[in-house]
Amino acid sequence: MSALEDVLPAFEQHLRVEKGRSPHTVRAYLGDLRSLADFLLGQGVADLEDVRLPDLRAWLGSQGARGATRSSVSRRSATARTFFRWARRQGHVTTDVAARLAAPGRDKHLPTVLRADQARELMGLAAVASDDEDPVRVRDRAMLELLYASAMRVGELTGLDVDDVDLDVGTARVLGKGDKQRVVPFGTPAADALRHWLLTARPSLVTPESGPALFLGRRGRRVDQRQVRAALAELLSHLPDTPVTGPHGLRHSAATHLLEGGADLRTVQEVLGHASLATTQIYTHVSVDRLRAAYQQAHPRA
Repeated sequence: MSALEDVLPAFEQHLRVEKGRSPHTVRAYLGDLRSLADFLLGQGVADLEDVRLPDLRAWLGSQGARGATRSSVSRRSATARTFFRWARRQGHVTTDVAARLAAPGRDKHLPTVLRADQARELMGLAAVASDDEDPVRVRDRAMLELLYASAMRVGELTGLDVDDVDLDVGTARVLGKGDKQRVVPFGTPAADALRHWLLTARPSLVTPESGPALFLGRRGRRVDQRQVRAALAELLSHLPDTPVTGPHGLRHSAATHLLEGGADLRTVQEVLGHASLATTQIYTHVSVDRLRAAYQQAHPRA
């Protein structure tokens, strides 16, 4: 007999070592499975071998009834399928009861993006804020220029080391989801901001704890995602009527502006590090929506 909680440490090891999943992803998996374990115990199901498909469906239904979004329920369904497939291979259960577990379709929200002129204004605000040569503000400008120029994720940005950036070529080597490495380009404004940060500001923050980290906080440690979000939020507060609220909005904006500027979908997929082209295609809908809005505003027969 095996209870779900009893095999979680082995499943966690499988995710971390064999699958190479990020700490954030592992925490999400384990949180979902602990929720399932609590639900099953409440239903009187203590042994994994006694779990049936209706039990899993009831668990997903209870999540929706408690206000979970369709995307969250869909993720939990995927977690259950992954876990029971692994449990079957390891001999913890004789049947993969989750193989036929369906989930509601994900909510199809189009990403919110800045207009190109808003993006230019945001970068202008970052430049003005750094005029006092405060090292952190110089850093903030370099971080935001690089985020928008490269469309990288905020976690990829904070994980960069100094040697990951080639200012002469204008590329950054990033470690993306699933520990997949890719090289992303960036333009002259980002290169200039990075060069200024590296030559004039970063040296004043370096401590023995800094290591090779590209971006540092005031105490010399590697910058974290919270600091990036705070820097962006402060600048966005001076930009009226913007729909973007966080770093991922800059990623969405960069992808949309690339497509609007004539980049093909495959190129944008490579820049973003998407495993599937279908994930990238959402940005074509954003561009079409903008095109339609411009047409309806400008054409006399719209």
